[in-house]
Amino acid sequence: MNYQLEVSNITKSYGDLKANDDVSLNIKDSSIHALLGENGAGKSTLVKIIYGSLMPDSGEMKWDGSNYNPKSPFEARENGIAMVFQHFSLFESLTVEENIILGLDGVGLNENFTDEILKYSKQYGLDINPQQVVGDLSVGARQRVEIIRCLLQKPKLLIMDEPTSVLTPQEVSDLFVTLRKLADDGCSILYISHKLEEVREICSEATILRGGKLVQSCVPQEHSQKELAEMMIGKKLTELARSNINTGSDIFSIKNLSCPSDDMFGVDLTDISLTLKQGSIVGIAGVAGNGQDELMELLIGEKATDNDVLYFDGHDIGSLNSHERRQLSMFFIPEERLGHGAVPDMSLDENMLLSRPESDKMTSRDVIDWDIVSTFTQKVISDFDVQTPSGRMLAKSLSGGNLQKFMVGRELIRKPKLLIVSQPTWGVDAGSANNIHQSLIALADQGSAILIISQDLDEILSLCEQIHVLSEGRLSDAVDMKKDGLEKISQLMVGGESS
Repeated sequence: MNYQLEVSNITKSYGDLKANDDVSLNIKDSSIHALLGENGAGKSTLVKIIYGSLMPDSGEMKWDGSNYNPKSPFEARENGIAMVFQHFSLFESLTVEENIILGLDGVGLNENFTDEILKYSKQYGLDINPQQVVGDLSVGARQRVEIIRCLLQKPKLLIMDEPTSVLTPQEVSDLFVTLRKLADDGCSILYISHKLEEVREICSEATILRGGKLVQSCVPQEHSQKELAEMMIGKKLTELARSNINTGSDIFSIKNLSCPSDDMFGVDLTDISLTLKQGSIVGIAGVAGNGQDELMELLIGEKATDNDVLYFDGHDIGSLNSHERRQLSMFFIPEERLGHGAVPDMSLDENMLLSRPESDKMTSRDVIDWDIVSTFTQKVISDFDVQTPSGRMLAKSLSGGNLQKFMVGRELIRKPKLLIVSQPTWGVDAGSANNIHQSLIALADQGSAILIISQDLDEILSLCEQIHVLSEGRLSDAVDMKKDGLEKISQLMVGGESS
């Protein structure tokens, strides 16, 4: 058996925590190999060791049969290992070609460089214009830029971290065509994803980590999506189901909302209308960069709107700020965790306090009652399985998935009349995503209205009884799932008719 990469008995500790505990992994030549695990399972640590960003405490690696111990990503790239990160590292004001050149080691401008980009673009179906400004590109096109930048390094192993999290269904299909062609041409791929149905479709093998340890290797096609998730978390998943869809009267409405973006690369919102009833879960699907950030800014109250545009529970809220809206029992979970949803250098207790209305009695006569604050924090940590020693830990010390669970729990335990959430399970493992989804359903069953803005179409389809699509700043009418279904949603996501 020919292995491109052999990882043997890798251990990496941080104090008493073993992020990787005697982990072994073998990747075959020309294969697409999945690395799976819940948040904190050790995936990122292992990948960083392979890519030269971290040094292991013990264990060894072999690359093409020879000892491999990279001291830096530069050394990993010299050996033929490239990586496409989940969050793109592109300069929006520069062209595609300029961005690619900046990301290549020891590559300068030459008269044939444009031809090289076009060659790889054509060979692997990665349609891109080298002279186009990145700020004008779709998210899918930006990913193609990142992939071409890696391919110009002629990699033998390509590591991809959550590559489909911001793509349309068609872009996912196009990406899979590219990955299969890369594998056919001799490039192995290490594929990290929480989307298990995609893993079953594209990957021939999977390695599953839990708690820093290797728990199983398998062929994904031989197991269901649910079985893979249960291997990752070590317990049975609860089936998603609403006990009683019993909607009440209208509680929130958007009426003909139009607003120009303040960002030169932003999206103007045009004539958006939407109504939510008590007890309903309404979803807004769409590819990133189609006005989601601008819409959340207005809904949260970070930017005021005209009168007679936003109504909640009988109140015209267009001029109210975020705090004033919270006083009415409107709560929010923004997409950006650090810096928006939580203050990085504050503790979880402090972040809990910042977002609470006075009615929670965390303060009395302007004096903070830290015992009450800590009680709320500990309830969130317990109910949502937030992996952290205590509420005194800084927000930035948590992994992305654990901070997301904290943010969601912080809002849900207050049982708001309306919850507006963007990307509720962004970067969260299958088990935790299932828990968050169950909590959202339970909140709606108790009569709260929930508006979900998500790029994860599976999430929207599994939770929402009413689905709209946001494309180029315009919101579609509700999609009739029985009549039109997924095909209509996919069409709208790539710029089809909005009504």
